[in-house]
Amino acid sequence: MPPQHQVTLAQVAEAAGVSIATASRAINGSTRKVSEVIRARVRRTAEELGYLPNLSAQTVVKGASPTVAVLVSDIADPYFSAISSGIMAGARQAGLMVTMATSERRSADERDMIRTFRSQRPRAIVVVGSRWDEDPEAQAIEEQLTAYQQAGGRVVMVSQGPSPFDLVEIQNVEGARALAHALVDQGGQHFGVVLGYRGLRTNADRLAGFAQGLAERGITLQEETVAEGAFTRDGGYAAMGELLGRDLELDTVFATSDLMAFGAGTAMREAGLQPGVQIGLAGFDNIALSEDVTPALTTVDVPLGQIGRHAMDLALSDHEEARTIEIPTSVILRASTPVR
Repeated sequence: MPPQHQVTLAQVAEAAGVSIATASRAINGSTRKVSEVIRARVRRTAEELGYLPNLSAQTVVKGASPTVAVLVSDIADPYFSAISSGIMAGARQAGLMVTMATSERRSADERDMIRTFRSQRPRAIVVVGSRWDEDPEAQAIEEQLTAYQQAGGRVVMVSQGPSPFDLVEIQNVEGARALAHALVDQGGQHFGVVLGYRGLRTNADRLAGFAQGLAERGITLQEETVAEGAFTRDGGYAAMGELLGRDLELDTVFATSDLMAFGAGTAMREAGLQPGVQIGLAGFDNIALSEDVTPALTTVDVPLGQIGRHAMDLALSDHEEARTIEIPTSVILRASTPVR
């Protein structure tokens, strides 16, 4: 098969009966206006000829590439992949491509990746992930994002406030508090917590909300009933093993993410305990697998795909002041926490 001939902008301009400069403005966008009639004719001609716009040329003309840069903590985690899916759907609808990178929750990597994103001049940068309470790179990261935004870009954080940037914030405290109420109302009395590193604000908020909810039902969460580990499936497995080794009286365990709950469930089974029988087990996030494990996992529902959509809505809007969208949560009771 002979190589395909690449259609040039000059050919599009000639076929549409306009100058090359006009064709460029119609296709690539420009501060100089082109009438809608001409714009439509040029774009229709380009499509008929199979012309592919030069993204580098668009960047020069518009000052930004037709992309959205997304930085997540861990794309292998279903929590982040579900949010990313929502972002991609919104970007696709807006005719934009998504560039994605992962930081593995390493702040120095996050700083460097944001610097790289800035050099690519995307339309927006979306950062998805919990903030650390004590982060030596926090100021540098904020300076990078501020410089990018001052140059005309848009920054959206899917994280915790307060934030100088547009923010999508999950109601972690409220969700964990409501879960505690529901579990006590089902008869739970002796609670343990499998906790991701509490330096991550997501975990600190979920722990605080859960303890508050128990206190409102007359139960004090003791520190010895909290075991901490990595905010992963393996971290949940290790933390649950630690809890079981303390020989505590437990009837229900709350893990601060569904992934940690999955690991905790495995540790229970290896110890000869059935989740949902001897010990109830609950998570947080309602990732897709939470309903398919056995027993189905009680959890706090977070509309992850909607979060991505909200982030894209903020990224593509033209408001001047930073806005915050709060994402409500709701408790879903399943077989892993039976009524006692």
